[in-house]
Amino acid sequence: MAWKEEYDKKLVSIEKAVELVESGDLVCTPGGPCAAYDLLETLAARKDELENVRVASALLMKPLPHFDASFKGHIGHIALFLGPLERMFMPQDNIEVLSCSFSHFDSLISYRLKPNVLMISCSEPDSRGYMSFGPGGASVIHSIRKTAQKIIVQVNKKVPHVFGTHAMMHVREADCICEHESPLPILPDIPVNDTHRQIASHIIDHIPDGATIQLGLGEIANAVGFFLKDKRDLGAHTEMLTDSMMDLCMEGAINGSKKKFFPGKISFGFGVGSTELYDFMDHNPMLESMPIHYITDIRNIAMMDNFISVNNALTVDLTGQVSSESIGFTMYSGTGGQLDFVRGAHYSKGGKSFIALGATGESKGKVFSRISTRLVPGTIITTPRSDVQYVVTEYGIADLWVKSIPERAEAMISIAHPDFRDSLMDEAIEAGIIPKKAVMTK
Repeated sequence: MAWKEEYDKKLVSIEKAVELVESGDLVCTPGGPCAAYDLLETLAARKDELENVRVASALLMKPLPHFDASFKGHIGHIALFLGPLERMFMPQDNIEVLSCSFSHFDSLISYRLKPNVLMISCSEPDSRGYMSFGPGGASVIHSIRKTAQKIIVQVNKKVPHVFGTHAMMHVREADCICEHESPLPILPDIPVNDTHRQIASHIIDHIPDGATIQLGLGEIANAVGFFLKDKRDLGAHTEMLTDSMMDLCMEGAINGSKKKFFPGKISFGFGVGSTELYDFMDHNPMLESMPIHYITDIRNIAMMDNFISVNNALTVDLTGQVSSESIGFTMYSGTGGQLDFVRGAHYSKGGKSFIALGATGESKGKVFSRISTRLVPGTIITTPRSDVQYVVTEYGIADLWVKSIPERAEAMISIAHPDFRDSLMDEAIEAGIIPKKAVMTK
């Protein structure tokens, strides 16, 4: 076959492949398990001969050499979504955070960043010469390819073949190909604790049979999936495919039969989880990976009846302002698709959106309330209070939709930890959020 001859002509060592990168280049690679980790680690060895190279990616799962401060001026990093690893290396001052909703990623990458180099880890070619982008899926690669002048491919036998819209490329599209086998990074199993169970118990009764679910990034949203096994005819449309969704498929709870947007399919941007999840994704006709901006497009979300969105938060104030990205100026995460899914669920017939968080957190050995009268100065608002429908903690659900400020505050106080409710009420009265006269007449 002709593609095999072309493959052999383009085949080089991994060291030779990264020689395509030149000073001033902007290299873009998808995040998650199929980022070009081996290529980027090899590129780092060229540090001293390169200047002003930038690497853009999101939610990386392995630390990379260029995160270190010693690479400043040589190879820098742009975090399109801040994950735990990027956050760990932020003090090195060689990581720049770029905040953008997933629904805007196509515009961000194609018209703002305009990367000229794509690095990608792919599956082996199929019989027609097409290489799959694996669990990384279509996500952002469709957008990167619009401006990439150099495409560097690492063929990795460990990468499963995942179906989808814009989720693969032909051998002829690559400028060079190297072969390097490497296990895909996995997401450590996070045990479901009592707080997660209690939060999930408040949400699952609001999810009818036949609903389409979106479970956001984070342990609470993912945990909700493990409590839906008794539901029937669920669909899934989500930015991230997780182990809990795989389990729901295996149990038969998810079949997509009632889903109007790509019925019978799980539509998703990328998959992150266990080795079992990656095996589940391999040649699975039920899966349809799509560009992340298409997944989070409100118009697509609204097409599905009974769309249920579940996302995590770091903190919520008494009026319903949600922060899922920072506490003060300290960054913890990225903008992601939360607001897109909240708004999409609003336009879905029968749709509902839930913001979930534990009522308390702990910092330096001290317990604090995640529900607060006022947010720490500098805290980023991820979802405005005017868009929020339900906020959930282990103590219940606060329905904030089209409520007055005092009604919102009282609902939020009712789901705060009991130890903080009196002080929150006192603070709300002092701030004028809840009129003192209204409290006295109850």
